[in-house]
Amino acid sequence: MKKLIILVTIAFTGWKIYQQYAPAPVVEWSNSETQNSIQYQTPEAITREATNAMRFTCDGREYCSEMTSRAEAEYFNRYCPNTKMDGDNDGIPCENDSRF
Repeated sequence: MKKLIILVTIAFTGWKIYQQYAPAPVVEWSNSETQNSIQYQTPEAITREATNAMRFTCDGREYCSEMTSRAEAEYFNRYCPNTKMDGDNDGIPCENDSRF
């Protein structure tokens, strides 16, 4: 019985030391929705996007009330810093603006 208690004590101590010095497991988080949503664009969409990029420039405007079209708002939201047009961060600017 004495040998069993000593053996259990040594095993418990060894386990505690192992837990203290063992490397932490690596946990990788992934958003499967993002990984599975590959968007393909037609040549027309790419041409339209390039045309919009040539028409608009980042000039410091930040709000929907300063935009003249949805295309302009989308350009500013995508390419210009510090815009405040996408309140819920879903990538669609000026969702509640009735002008567009």
